[in-house]
Amino acid sequence: MLSVASRPVSSLRVSGVLGRAAATMADALAKIPDVEIDPEGTFKYILVRVKVKDGDANKDIVRGTKSAEYHNHIFEKVSPAMEALGMECKCLGGGKIEHNSQEKKLRVFGESTGFGKADHSVSVEKLKGAFSDYEITWSDDKK
Repeated sequence: MLSVASRPVSSLRVSGVLGRAAATMADALAKIPDVEIDPEGTFKYILVRVKVKDGDANKDIVRGTKSAEYHNHIFEKVSPAMEALGMECKCLGGGKIEHNSQEKKLRVFGESTGFGKADHSVSVEKLKGAFSDYEITWSDDKK
């Protein structure tokens, strides 16, 4: 077993200001909702990797809205909001979501011209966490 100063690494704890800052940033990351999408309709969405600035902790989030004419309009709102929380983000791709709240169905498809196609399987896993009682499907179809 690797040890430092004759203490096993597994028993070491990060402490002091650095430890509190890292814990605070990890907490801030955990508080960012995995999914924020419009409650109804067909709209553009993006898959974004949010990362703690100068750290390794990260998570992927889904954002989508009818108000965005282009995928980059969503990113232009998400990025400054994440920066204000001490995070940095990168768009992993986009597509469209068809949200039918009456039938409790979500369909993920398409791609973003500017960002490329998101990994819809990753997006669907995030959506399943937020919409556990929905039927959620995805395809590489353009429409």
